Amino acid sequence: MLYKDSTKPIPERVEHLLGLMTVEEKVGQLVQPFGWQTYEHVNGEIRLKESFKEQVKNGGVGSLYGVLRADPWTGVTLETGLSPREGAEAVNALQRYAIEHSRLGIPILIGEECSHGHMAIGATVFPVPLSLGSTWNVDLYREMCRAVARETRSQGGAVTYSPVLDVVRDPRWGRTEECFGEDAYLIGEMAVAAVEGLQGESLDGADSVAATIKHFVGYGSSEGGRNAGPVHMGRRELLEVDMLPFRKAVQAGAASIMPAYNEIDGVPCTTNKELLDGVLRGEWGFDGMVITDCGAIDMLASGHDVAADGRDAAVQAIRAGIDMEMSGEMFGKHLLEAVRSGELEEAVLDGAVRRVLALKFRLGLFENPYGDPDRAERVIGSAEHTALARKLAGEGIVLLKNSGVLPLSTDAGKIAVIGPNADVGYNQLGDYTSPQPRSKVTTVLGGIRGKLAAAPERVLYAPGCRIKGDSREGFETALSCAEQADTVVMVVGGSSARDFGEGSIDLKTGASKVTGNSWSDMDCGEGIDRMSLALSGVQLELIQEIHKLGKPLVVVYINGRPIAEPWVDEHAAAILEAWYPGQEGGHAVADILFGDVNPSGRLTISIPKHVGQLPVYYNGKRSRGKRYLEDDSQPRYPFGYGLSYTEFSYAGLTVQPEAISPDETVKVTVDVTNTGDRAGAEVVQLYITDVASTVTRPAKELKGFRKVWLAPGETRRVEFTLGAEELQYIGPGYKPVVEPGEFHVHVGKNVNDTLSAKFFVREG
Repeated sequence: MLYKDSTKPIPERVEHLLGLMTVEEKVGQLVQPFGWQTYEHVNGEIRLKESFKEQVKNGGVGSLYGVLRADPWTGVTLETGLSPREGAEAVNALQRYAIEHSRLGIPILIGEECSHGHMAIGATVFPVPLSLGSTWNVDLYREMCRAVARETRSQGGAVTYSPVLDVVRDPRWGRTEECFGEDAYLIGEMAVAAVEGLQGESLDGADSVAATIKHFVGYGSSEGGRNAGPVHMGRRELLEVDMLPFRKAVQAGAASIMPAYNEIDGVPCTTNKELLDGVLRGEWGFDGMVITDCGAIDMLASGHDVAADGRDAAVQAIRAGIDMEMSGEMFGKHLLEAVRSGELEEAVLDGAVRRVLALKFRLGLFENPYGDPDRAERVIGSAEHTALARKLAGEGIVLLKNSGVLPLSTDAGKIAVIGPNADVGYNQLGDYTSPQPRSKVTTVLGGIRGKLAAAPERVLYAPGCRIKGDSREGFETALSCAEQADTVVMVVGGSSARDFGEGSIDLKTGASKVTGNSWSDMDCGEGIDRMSLALSGVQLELIQEIHKLGKPLVVVYINGRPIAEPWVDEHAAAILEAWYPGQEGGHAVADILFGDVNPSGRLTISIPKHVGQLPVYYNGKRSRGKRYLEDDSQPRYPFGYGLSYTEFSYAGLTVQPEAISPDETVKVTVDVTNTGDRAGAEVVQLYITDVASTVTRPAKELKGFRKVWLAPGETRRVEFTLGAEELQYIGPGYKPVVEPGEFHVHVGKNVNDTLSAKFFVREG
């Protein structure tokens, strides 16, 4: 049949197949049930459930969500979950049944979570996106995305629900860890790398998966930092800031997009036809698939209350431009009857089905819908990917403070490693992570012990306290441990580890113990928003008690959002911000503590002195005021900030030519020198200022960056090109414009430490 002929153009194949389909089969293509509920894994055998078989026979299943996902929400554990080989075999069993037992043999689209590694047992756990952004290394991130795609496709996963392109405006938001930071330009650069890395040269490749960019749009600007809360944002800011990374990703060829849960100016993104059909498909020319977030259509009738019931919600969503529903509840229940009753035109249904089928053809699923069990065993969690995870973690760690105590020496003294995140592997992995055997995750304690393997007696350990709660029963042991040491490394912060039922930690011995009630220390992650940016529980009190001993104190933060603790900033000898560094995080932290890796991470999110300063993102408007009664409005650590074990100097900033027309470009050059005695990497950052504009603008905006590696004494000339894409803004009439006038260029170490020059844009 024509639709099965791979030599025919995809549009022809789509139209032929669509013409053969019943309304039931069309609706079936738009639903995405939960994949882990379609089979049973018993004694190593995979058995398909009768409910899945029935669904295949009654119109088919367009897609399955999270067939391989494992976490407390799915109920899939290390014991009941699938190995890399078994995962591929399970996908193959599902695909085989769908193809052989449905009338038209349409393969299933297998969608998986891959924010920082495939959320399946055995897959490599990379650092969270907030850490990946802090690397400022676009090429390395693209390489990671290739690895994630390789692992996912080997098991039959064909689409991933990443990257997250939300611009963070309030870090109290629990999903801050899933984002790259607060700057739209940087997020846009990472977005392009993600699409290129995940999708490869061709979507039907063995190492390619379709990228789903999310959450469209404004999700990071919710009211009060509360997940899915209303967004109060003008159209200009929406177009210029929050939509920029999405536009860049669409231009790079992103195959799929997911609307956000939130509303903007009273209109939920799930039914925002102006955004989905007007901007996305109309202005940007996006021709891919639009899929909802889980439960988003139900929210229309039970949350946003813009729909009378589930049927009304489903019809509104598909009319607005939604193609597929994650979970499939509302589409599966209501679309068929809506078409039969005349409430929904079949032509609208056909438009959504076309886009779903086109993606399946582009992915090559009609030719090869299956995973490769042998390849899955070979590539998933490979040594190459593990090494990449360690390198990324090392480059994403930010040195916030160092009074000379770092790097530590492997030859002198005892080190006390203390804190609730010192030896709890799950606490350094972040949200959207599958269960992991303890042997796969290297904690900070494990990394330090590895460095001092020849003298294990020099490493002491005590947890001291938990992330949350007010128990101080571990203080005495921790103080005794610290008293014996020459240096104390405090590993504190947050946790996005969901409850895996693993019991608790004995605060006196540090050993795991099984209790009747599993303790959850989760204070970050999806749905876990906070009123404060302070350390949870009694962690600060523990640090203060240990500080009284007078030992050099190194604080390592492992967390998913900025921490505002002025006392720590003032009293610690050194501070490392490691975010959630992934499975190799302990090695990466130890590499930096002992100087085997020179820290090169830089902040992509401003860290305030106090939560009361929020919002504190660097590129706010110039009119937002200078100070509060109690303090100024400057953050503790500004955007782009980060220290090194060497020093870098800047000189010779030039901008040529001095004047251009709006359609011309200027070249910016600067000489960067490593003036210290260690090799290191510097993140050279370029910002611009539009001195006078018709519409108010930020004081500075990031428009370029380069990460350069320099040997001691080495000088590198770094070049940037600025043109219309960098100089334009959304002007009068909500259209992009490059206005004539004076522009300033700022190049340097961070947004507050730069050299400056100027140029002019002439009348066009």
